[in-house]
Amino acid sequence: MQRSVPSRAPLVALFLAVAAAVTAAAWLYAYHQALGPLAARGRSDLLLAADRLVTQLQRYREFAVLTADHPALAALHEGGDPEPARAMLREGADKTGTSAIAYRTPDGRILAAAGDRMANDVADAPFFRRAVGGALGARLVTDPARAREPGSRLFTYAAPQFGPDGRVRGVLTVSVDLARLEQEWRGTLPTVYFLDASGVVVATNRSEILGWERHDDGRVTSPGGRTYRVETVTRAGYPIRLQDWSPYVPRAALLLREPLPVIGLDAFALIDVRPARRIATLQASAVLAVVLFFGAILFLVSERRRALTLANAELETRVASRTRDLVDANVQLTREVAERQEAEAALKRAQAELVQAEKLSALGRMSAGISHELNQPLMAIRSFAENGAAFLERDRADRAADNFGRISEMTRRMGRIIRNLRLFARQESAPAGRVDLAQVVASAIELTEARARAEGVALVRAGEAGPVWVRGGEVRLGQVVVNLVTNALDAMADAGGTAREVTVTLTGGAAPAIAVADTGPGIEAPERLFDPFYSTKAVGAGMGLGLSISYGLVQSFGGDVRGENRADGPGAVFTVTLEPWRDAEEAA
Repeated sequence: MQRSVPSRAPLVALFLAVAAAVTAAAWLYAYHQALGPLAARGRSDLLLAADRLVTQLQRYREFAVLTADHPALAALHEGGDPEPARAMLREGADKTGTSAIAYRTPDGRILAAAGDRMANDVADAPFFRRAVGGALGARLVTDPARAREPGSRLFTYAAPQFGPDGRVRGVLTVSVDLARLEQEWRGTLPTVYFLDASGVVVATNRSEILGWERHDDGRVTSPGGRTYRVETVTRAGYPIRLQDWSPYVPRAALLLREPLPVIGLDAFALIDVRPARRIATLQASAVLAVVLFFGAILFLVSERRRALTLANAELETRVASRTRDLVDANVQLTREVAERQEAEAALKRAQAELVQAEKLSALGRMSAGISHELNQPLMAIRSFAENGAAFLERDRADRAADNFGRISEMTRRMGRIIRNLRLFARQESAPAGRVDLAQVVASAIELTEARARAEGVALVRAGEAGPVWVRGGEVRLGQVVVNLVTNALDAMADAGGTAREVTVTLTGGAAPAIAVADTGPGIEAPERLFDPFYSTKAVGAGMGLGLSISYGLVQSFGGDVRGENRADGPGAVFTVTLEPWRDAEEAA
């Protein structure tokens, strides 16, 4: 019977659709997130440009206010010579770059002037009448059709001069061409422009959009009369202007606005959104790469399963065709198979019994050592308790307190032994973290020193005594150290007359390490040390999995284990190298 293999095309199409949807969502999210910092930087640039224009115009306002009270101008009302006043005004115009300066009577008649762009129709202008009334007046005169020509955009201040009777007797008008101010910041990024009350671009750092007029219905008209449709969309709460004004103005840009009531203009900035799109594209590409990577892995796994399914179907077909020929032979072999299965079952039961016996033996040795370690402090506690009671009966409270203190110390020692035993027996599933390697070594020595004393082996600790912080798991590292020490004790079981000693050396620094050295016979085949089920012990003394498991645990912490024969004498040394714990990891 053959199995039908499902088609891959629908699954591939579904995966591609999901990948496209996830990539599009990642791009949109990244794009919206990138608009915030982009708008903040654009807002800073806009405020800087607006402040620059306001500051430049404020210089001319102060010039008008200070010059209005000049004695040369006041002398004109007393029949003085107008030439000193004209000379003073020409000098002021040359120093400040003013386009035109005129001192007028309240009815608009010019008494003294300097410059070649003098306005004559000011007598009835609101800004001039405001100055006649005693306040500072200002106006902007623009000609959209001639916006790029000199003198087409004049910003004028009118400052009053008061007579001895406190009434206004003259008005000084100071006019500055905005084109002169733009020369200092034209062409800088981003695109910045200023609109007057009628919606005309009167100042900008892009000369090609001077004189353009914005209408309420969204249209924009150039000085030549050509009309463009401008569309505004909203993304993540930010207005984005879609336009085709000029190759020097971004086609898609964040629209930022800042009102400037001091000079009666509105400042706008067009911030190109291409950087945000590039960031979104990079992040979406990364997401797409991850999705495609895992998709490729799933595809390879599914292809492997597909190949296995096809092979299985072909195999089932062959088996079905040959089954008919093998039925008779199978009947004859049934009895032999049954006998062999019974023998295998008996062998497995024997192996299981041997393994169980070894487990019970190991448990007995450890229990005897722990019982001995606990029995000593128990007997001491009993003795100190009896002594303490006797001292209390004799009113010897100080000696009783000393005995009770010794009881407390013995209790802490028992608690430490039991804690180490519980830690060794516990299954740890927590991720790797900050572990004191010195404490791990101390706990492992406490668990194995009872056996070492019983077998006449000197268990020596050397190296660092203080904390050595590494990256790992406390319980799993303890299992590794106990396993290495236990293997060292097993290796010296038949050491004969040599010095029986196991040295555990702890080193810190950039590469913390634990070295367990013994004086046994050494390693026969170092290249096979960490192979599963490889063991040099006698049959039934172990399954050959201890070093393989220890190697896997240390590798999971980013460390390394190596074993070699000692160069300074008989025996072997196993070295565990771990990664040090770093403060940056702790903070994360």
